[in-house]
Amino acid sequence: MRNIILKWNNISLVTRILIGIIIGALLAVTIPDSAKWVSILGSLFVGALKAVAPILVLFLVVHAISNHKSGTKTNMKSILVLYAIGTFLAGVVGVVASFLFPVSLTLTTGAQDVAPPGGILEVLETLLFNVVDNPVDALLNANYIGILTWAILLGLVLKNAADTTKTVIANVSDGITRIVKWVIELAPFGIMGLVFDTIATNGLSSLLEYGQLLILLLGCMFFVALVVNPIIVFGFTRQNPYPLVWRTIKESGLTAFFTRSSAANIPVNMNLCKKLGLDEDTYSVSIPLGATINMAGAAVTISVLTLSAAHTLGIEVDIWTAIILMVLSAISASGASGVAGGSLLLIPLACSLFGISNDVAMQVVGVGFIIGVLQDSCETALNSSSDVLFTATADIAKKRKDGKTA
Repeated sequence: MRNIILKWNNISLVTRILIGIIIGALLAVTIPDSAKWVSILGSLFVGALKAVAPILVLFLVVHAISNHKSGTKTNMKSILVLYAIGTFLAGVVGVVASFLFPVSLTLTTGAQDVAPPGGILEVLETLLFNVVDNPVDALLNANYIGILTWAILLGLVLKNAADTTKTVIANVSDGITRIVKWVIELAPFGIMGLVFDTIATNGLSSLLEYGQLLILLLGCMFFVALVVNPIIVFGFTRQNPYPLVWRTIKESGLTAFFTRSSAANIPVNMNLCKKLGLDEDTYSVSIPLGATINMAGAAVTISVLTLSAAHTLGIEVDIWTAIILMVLSAISASGASGVAGGSLLLIPLACSLFGISNDVAMQVVGVGFIIGVLQDSCETALNSSSDVLFTATADIAKKRKDGKTA
């Protein structure tokens, strides 16, 4: 048994995850009733990631900031610029693609029980209240805006603390990181359970009616991941972006696709940043921040579904309104983490640009829930893998600049 475990651990994590995917899919297709227990593995895995992520973020950020030496440069400004560019261009792609390939929706019910925000001010208000949330509540509810705020403040206060205090924080941070590595090693079994549960519960038949919409949405997301993001990376690094793009998709996007949670994927991204040799002072802040505000996939979802609703109702969209939608989808996407339900519940806000009633907009949200098994998975994969991609891009650009300066 020990030899089997050693051989299993010697296989790359990505290969083990692919094995888990295949086994989960086979079990769901062949013996869905007899293998129902497999789905528990998926729930346990996501639960473990969500449980450890908030406390990991808190101590990593406190540790990074409290040990930051004055005068040491980080890449946070560059990363924030990259996050903003990536999210805005994703909104542009969604709008342009919707004009080129207009889609009509078969509107549905089923989203009446959820309450979308009343406007962009409500989204911003939610984010501001998350900033001043009670730290205990922030940890319990995985409010990463609140966690980041408290972590930054504690880190700044503890910069002048005794070395023994900083050592304790460092030891706790290292201990939690070790636990995270144990959880990540269980990813193949967890993802096997998630794949089984998805196929056995939903199947793929319910997606066929909305195939054209799914193709448009996923096509936009793939275009952003494989064309737009590489162009951004090349613009900053002046080197072939695809080795880095493929690695972030393979090692971050793959797990995010199945967990469908940027927050749950934070430990995975932290681990990947460490393997890439990035500056811990930077990525310990940029990764949880990215999970909160870097939402290219959400910008695509908001813009595409909104314009699909407009096309369905025969509403003519002029160029200036389209440009406003590009900006609004980017801003709304960045605030999606502050709204329960994420990007889908921001669709009524965008629909209001075209005078679409809330009743119709909520039917569009219902469509989003139906196709969510693929839409949300791809959206999260794009969002989460971009966090590592842009953090690494800023690091490479900084080293290139320092090399030229020297």
